[in-house]
Amino acid sequence: MTRVLHAEWTKLRTTGGPAWLFGAVVLLTAAIGAAAAAATRCPAGLTCPVDPVKLSLTGVQAGQAVVAVLGVLVVSAEYSTRMIQVTLAAVPGRSAVLGAKAACVAGLALLAGALGIAASVLAGRLILPGHGFAAARGFPVLSLSDSLVLRAAAGSVLYLGLIALLSTGIAALIRDSAVAIGVTLGLVYLFPVVTALISNATWQRRLERYTPMAGLNIQATTGLRSLPISPWAGLGVLAAWAAAALLAGGLALRLRDA
Repeated sequence: MTRVLHAEWTKLRTTGGPAWLFGAVVLLTAAIGAAAAAATRCPAGLTCPVDPVKLSLTGVQAGQAVVAVLGVLVVSAEYSTRMIQVTLAAVPGRSAVLGAKAACVAGLALLAGALGIAASVLAGRLILPGHGFAAARGFPVLSLSDSLVLRAAAGSVLYLGLIALLSTGIAALIRDSAVAIGVTLGLVYLFPVVTALISNATWQRRLERYTPMAGLNIQATTGLRSLPISPWAGLGVLAAWAAAALLAGGLALRLRDA
C-alpha cells in the first residue's frame, strides 16, 4: 500500500492541475472569509444576531467547490486519457488504487483547508472588532484557544477533507468528469435549495439533517439549539455520504472494465 500511495502522490505533485487547485482552495477560502467579515457591520445600539466564527468561515462554502473538482479530476482524468489501464495493470488491487487516490486527495484538501481556514480566522480576528463585533459588546475575540472557535475551525478542515472523499467516490462511480462534478456540486449546493423549497416545516427540518451540507453545522458557535442537527452529528452525516460514495465507487471499480 505504501508503494501505491507513493505512486499516486507522485502523480499529484508532478501535474500542474492539482497545484493550481490547491492554491485556489487556500485563496478562495481565505479571501471570501475576509470579504464576508469586511462586509458585515453591527451598528452601535443594535442587536446583531450574527455568529462571528461562522461568518469568518464563509469561504469554506466556496473552497469546497474547488475541492470537489480536485477530487473528481484525480480519478476521472485517468479515464479520459485511458491511463487508468496502465495504473490497474501495475496495481491489480483496484481497492488499493482508489484508497490511495482518496488518501492523497483528502490529505491535500486537509492541508489546503487548514491554511485557508487559519487565514480566515486571523482575518476575522483583525477585522470584526472594528465593525462592531467587539468584546465590549459581548462578541469574544476570535482565537483558536477558544474551544468553540477551535471546534468550528478544525471541523471545517475535516469538512473539506470529507468533501474530497465524497467527490473521489462519485468520480470512481461515474468516471465522466463533467457529470461527476455536476453530481457532487448538486449534492452540496442544489440539494439544500430543493430542501428549502419544501413547504412543510417538519419535513424540511428532517431533510436538512441528512444532506451533505449538514456538515457545515460544525461551524456554528451560537444558537446551537435551533440547529436541525448538532455540529458533530452533522459532520457525521457528511462522513456517511463520503463513505457510501467511496463504497459505491470501489464496487464499480472492481466490477466494471476499465
